[in-house]
Amino acid sequence: MADLRAAVSSLGYEGVSTYIQSGNVLFSTAEPAAASTAIEAAIGAEVARSFGMTVGIVVVSKEQLAEVISHNPYPDEPNPKYVHAVFMSAEPDQAHLDRLAAVQAGVVAAKGGRDSLTVIGRTMYLHTPDGFGTSELAKALTRLPSSGTARNWSTTTKLLELCEQA
Repeated sequence: MADLRAAVSSLGYEGVSTYIQSGNVLFSTAEPAAASTAIEAAIGAEVARSFGMTVGIVVVSKEQLAEVISHNPYPDEPNPKYVHAVFMSAEPDQAHLDRLAAVQAGVVAAKGGRDSLTVIGRTMYLHTPDGFGTSELAKALTRLPSSGTARNWSTTTKLLELCEQA
């Protein structure tokens, strides 16, 4: 993670820190949140240059993260490990939403289970009340082409807490 912090710092971002070993990078920039596509491209290019790998980068501002948390459609779930936020690089179009609905309907029809998903803006909320590791819906979703990154609810809320401390 130290190398990742150095790579992001080399782009001129300030207050660069990381949280756990899953690529969560926090930083400050004077660039507006609307510039997230350019920021994603810059960080993606630097990661490719520094580490020789191409990975999807999703930038979420502190305000956007707070909005994601406030819109949680599963607020009554007592275990934060059973709610995940999938941060997508762009809001899905209708065709993508239709594919997600079809996958959910197909998994529920074939396997049963209580899993569900809700898409709000460019965030997909995944509720796996029987556990993420055993979720047929989560497995099916990983096979769909998508540019996004998932975080469990504990990590999602911790990231906002860290942003507010900075």
